Amino acid sequence: MFWDLELALLENNVSVEVIDKIKIDLKSELVDKPLPREVETKIMQTLTRTLKEILSYEPVDIPALIRNQQKKPFIIAFFGINGTGKTTSIAKLTHYLQQRKISVVLAACDTFRAAAIQQLEEHADKLKVKMIKHDYGSDSAAVAFDAVKYAEKNKIDVVMIDTAGRLHSNTNLMEELKKIIKVTQPDLKIFVGESITGNDCIEQARKFNELVEMDGVILTKADVDEKGGAPLSISYTIKKPILFLGVGQRYEDLEEFDADVIMERLGL
Repeated sequence: MFWDLELALLENNVSVEVIDKIKIDLKSELVDKPLPREVETKIMQTLTRTLKEILSYEPVDIPALIRNQQKKPFIIAFFGINGTGKTTSIAKLTHYLQQRKISVVLAACDTFRAAAIQQLEEHADKLKVKMIKHDYGSDSAAVAFDAVKYAEKNKIDVVMIDTAGRLHSNTNLMEELKKIIKVTQPDLKIFVGESITGNDCIEQARKFNELVEMDGVILTKADVDEKGGAPLSISYTIKKPILFLGVGQRYEDLEEFDADVIMERLGL
């Protein structure tokens, strides 16, 4: 039965590392012990418990963190490669905070792509928030610094930093990201990945987490990801909680993560 189970998990984008963890847990439950009559039930119970453990992080209440922190502004930096919905996720989280009476300023720190600055600016205009930008090709850490100073001067609660998202093999980019972190000391570092890309998303999360230790994850396109394995695999790989799922194109389409929904998708 377990081979069928392993195949089903792989087909649902559950990583090999998670499957290995399940195998270890199953062995400790079943090997050298009297086999229960309902061995299939025992396997499913162990599987469910293991997966729930992987997803059992304390929920991160971002509005509460912001309100309870004495140092202002609260700084959130976003990381991830281009094309995964990072900028849109920033806009959605801005809207989410606005609904909770928390003010935001955006920092356009992806200065490597003129289109990235323009895209963030379009969101800023729609959401009616201030965006700090410099010219294309300028020092992204300086943009972040100016955004923090603007927030301090104008008593803005939160600074959202959009970072460059070229491929994780780019050394110059990595140094740029480290500089932004050194200059701003973010209170929350969020990795944004596309849930439907499976192992690619897991590998990106691993690489970015090695460079910049993340505090949590936003997974985009979760509404078209019928498999459900990505949250499990990423949480297990970088040992960080999934904060939100992007589930559509509207600003409202940002759901707080619920482990039970993922378990249902996996048929558990």
